[in-house]
Amino acid sequence: MIPNFATVLDSLNMWEATWAFPDLVSQTASAAASWVTEAKLPPKERIEHIVVLGMGGSGVVGDVLVAAASPYLSVPVLVVKSYEVPAFVSESSLVFAVSFSGNTEETVEAATEAQGAGAKLVVVSGPGELQAFAHRAELPCFELESNIPQPRAALGAMAVPPLFALEAMGLFPGASSWVDEAVTQLRARREECFSPSGIAADIANRIGSSIPLIESSRNLGAAAALRWKTQINENAKRAAFSSVYPELCHNEVVGWKGHPRESASAFTLVNLRHDTEHPQVARRMELVGQLAGDGVGAILEVHAEGEGELSQLLDLIMIGDAVSLFLAANDGIDPGPVTVLDELKVRLRRG
Repeated sequence: MIPNFATVLDSLNMWEATWAFPDLVSQTASAAASWVTEAKLPPKERIEHIVVLGMGGSGVVGDVLVAAASPYLSVPVLVVKSYEVPAFVSESSLVFAVSFSGNTEETVEAATEAQGAGAKLVVVSGPGELQAFAHRAELPCFELESNIPQPRAALGAMAVPPLFALEAMGLFPGASSWVDEAVTQLRARREECFSPSGIAADIANRIGSSIPLIESSRNLGAAAALRWKTQINENAKRAAFSSVYPELCHNEVVGWKGHPRESASAFTLVNLRHDTEHPQVARRMELVGQLAGDGVGAILEVHAEGEGELSQLLDLIMIGDAVSLFLAANDGIDPGPVTVLDELKVRLRRG
């Protein structure tokens, strides 16, 4: 049963939308299964690589695809969060263009460039310029509903269609089964995430007023850590940072050790753990805690659960999404509006 969120400051119903994450994944899976039977997807022959275009909440789709699908794909995947596509994009490229609004200028421009280079495009878009572009060019397009309050709440709707498309093309056999596994895990975890005495509330309370440093490893952990960071930025309106093991052991850890000890309480290190991390990464996490532990106020660990990369990634994502909402609630912040981003877009349009 959905908790009563009525007492929380939340003008756009972000709490309810985040609670509905498992259901959105499930509903989208059903819709995507029907869509791929009718969509004119390109043949997998001569596909040499995959490129995913997207920004912000839509751009996370590419990170999810890399984490969940790339271990099983025979071709590499690149995520592009910019206006331009790489020079190698050509007739041998499969390009997913994703935009919740359909009007993300970077994605529209990059998709247009990719089409000009002869790439095979598949579009996931809300009503807007990108969707209209797909219709004009007769491209396969999964059309997103516009009743979701913010792009960051639509991850379940945006991430699933590319996985089903890859399965239908024969590039990622078993994708739908992994989505089913993920739904099972998300529903098992949901109550714990939204309980006032659950995992997310506890993490938010332990972070307190500090700046969280979200760290993990491999593509799965990198995607989860980045999502935690951006959700804390947008929902809680707070600074947060993310990085990845083992790379941080070659640079960032020096900064933790080097700043004045009295400022350590300004930071909380959050390690996101998962089953695919390298054994030496586990050892590095232990050593980092020993060597630089006095450079941060606290070190927390969050362990993913579920079967397979997609389940564990979405499990960590849902926990992080809930943490960001509890941080917002603790500070009396409305998680929905992002006025700074809105103002930035207005100023860009002014030229």
